Amino acid sequence: MDPIGRKLLEVAEKELGYTEKAGGYTKYGKWWTEHVDADHDPYFTTAPWCDMFLAWAADKAGVTEQVGRFASTVEHAKWFAAHDAWGGEPEPGAIVFFDWKGSNDIEAVDHVGIVTAVDGGKIHTIEANVDGVHLRKKVRDESVIAGYGYPSKVKPAAQTAKYVPRHAAPPPSPRQLTEAPGEQGRAAATREAAKASDEGESLLSGPQDAVLTGLMAVAVVGSVALSVGKAVAAKMPTSSPVRIRKRGKHHRRPVALPPDVTPEQLDRAEAVTAPMPAVSAAVAAEAEDREFWGRIEHLKEDQELAFWDSLHAELAEASERHALPAGHRIPSSLNA
Repeated sequence: MDPIGRKLLEVAEKELGYTEKAGGYTKYGKWWTEHVDADHDPYFTTAPWCDMFLAWAADKAGVTEQVGRFASTVEHAKWFAAHDAWGGEPEPGAIVFFDWKGSNDIEAVDHVGIVTAVDGGKIHTIEANVDGVHLRKKVRDESVIAGYGYPSKVKPAAQTAKYVPRHAAPPPSPRQLTEAPGEQGRAAATREAAKASDEGESLLSGPQDAVLTGLMAVAVVGSVALSVGKAVAAKMPTSSPVRIRKRGKHHRRPVALPPDVTPEQLDRAEAVTAPMPAVSAAVAAEAEDREFWGRIEHLKEDQELAFWDSLHAELAEASERHALPAGHRIPSSLNA
């Protein structure tokens, strides 16, 4: 016997003799309306109840996941087939589906019951809504049976719970990292700084907006970002895009934020991050130095030109001295 079907039979046998009430009312239809149907449609209180009875019995036996919960016999049969629990061999405890026209087509299923015994070509069952009003035992011929559903072959949905070590703490959220950096925050900052150091070259090869975004991320991660900031500053363009402004905000124009970062989080991070002004100042100082030397570079060229000009003048003056008439003496003051 199907072990799950056995539990279902224990409940079903206690209900033998039940008959529907005036207007087709049944307690099984009322239960379905109140506990299963999402719309609490009163139609089910007087609807055909052969399958709703099995759903009620499965609920009472605690085997709903293996038996199913349906008011439609066709959908119930399809459910067993979808769970690889459908077949043509009778077995006590199996759910039996009938087609009064004698086909094996699931779409043609008309009625449902539960097998209590098998005797040759005769199938003993318990069925609800028999002869329109009864819950009773019946003996059926195999010729009107479309197939069987086997509850024990239905595998319930796995109820797997994630294992969490007894002393493990949940991972910090982005809000925790930005509001109150602790040991985990500093560890995350170290990882981010190392990543920023490795990717510094690729950041600087892109547009200025990408450079600024990279610099801001380096500044926020923590004290270890200071050395990374200096390395980035050494490769800044000659015309510096960096300016020091109030509260350390140092972007010439707004920079697009990642979708999971809000301005409020940046403000909180900025309020508690000490290295921000230091990194900003270091970057700005390096950039301003380069800008200064770029501006005075032409002075070196002027000095070289002045040297060659003075040499040319001396050569010209010497030529003039050699070209003077004979007997004309060059004043001693010019020979000095």
